[in-house]
Amino acid sequence: MADDEIHRTATEARAASKPGVVRYILSAALVLVVLGFILAYFVGR
Repeated sequence: MADDEIHRTATEARAASKPGVVRYILSAALVLVVLGFILAYFVGR
């Protein structure tokens, strides 16, 4: 029964590649939020 196990890499099991685009989207969003707060601070003074 133990011989029936299927071993696959993470990419094979996922059936896709993992480009890491989410990291760049979150970084860009964080920068935009910080710039927005800075702008709101100086406009609201």
